[in-house]
Amino acid sequence: MSVVCQNLKYLRKQKGWTQQEFADKLGIKRSLLGAYEEERAEPRTEVLEQVSDMFRVTIDDLLRRDLGSQKDNFLEKRRQQKLGSSRQSITFVPVKAAAGYLAGYNDEEFIEELNTFTLPMLGAGDYRAFEIAGDSMLPVTSGSVIVCHKVDGWEEIKNNETYVVVTSRGGIVFKRIVKSNRSKSKITLVSDNNQFEPYAVEMEDVLELWQSDAIVSKSSQQSRMSVNHLADMVSQLQDQVSMLKKKIKD
Repeated sequence: MSVVCQNLKYLRKQKGWTQQEFADKLGIKRSLLGAYEEERAEPRTEVLEQVSDMFRVTIDDLLRRDLGSQKDNFLEKRRQQKLGSSRQSITFVPVKAAAGYLAGYNDEEFIEELNTFTLPMLGAGDYRAFEIAGDSMLPVTSGSVIVCHKVDGWEEIKNNETYVVVTSRGGIVFKRIVKSNRSKSKITLVSDNNQFEPYAVEMEDVLELWQSDAIVSKSSQQSRMSVNHLADMVSQLQDQVSMLKKKIKD
């Protein structure tokens, strides 16, 4: 790989950006950035100028100097921090990365590109965090982040507990799992919001199972949910009162 290709990849990882995020900042397609990093294309001059300004390095250094080989470089420091840290590093999968995660969930390089964070209350384990979308698990609001630990197989599933389920057909969902005592070949996914119907999933379609440990959400989301929930309750009560009045008149 040419020096400039190595440097583009190194600088992107230094910032913790995915290829899509870096490409967006450069105003190019992700596929083109991938071609640069894989030495299938040479970066244009205007791209090099943008990178030079963004990272405050000269174009000559980008072209000729292996920035990642410098003593005590950033990536090596980050690796050592991860190894020496007593807190668990939690890989974060945002909604926008969900489609890519289905293809790259088992790809170490893809996982390495995702941002990480730590939480003080977690012990040893294999953790991941998923941003959820939709209202199927109210009162957990859309945009909340579910922090989970890895579960291997049907036997380790705890009945009626909440999990992030990664499937080849249904994508990434946050649901409550109900197991059948008669069959280990499928599980039923249940929403806490009863407006969403339960549905069965074949275990052979399940790529990963993550049991939820913590839920992180913005206080503004919680407040908004509470107001909406109260409004729904009032509406339901009004409907019930109207029905009672109608029955009394009849």
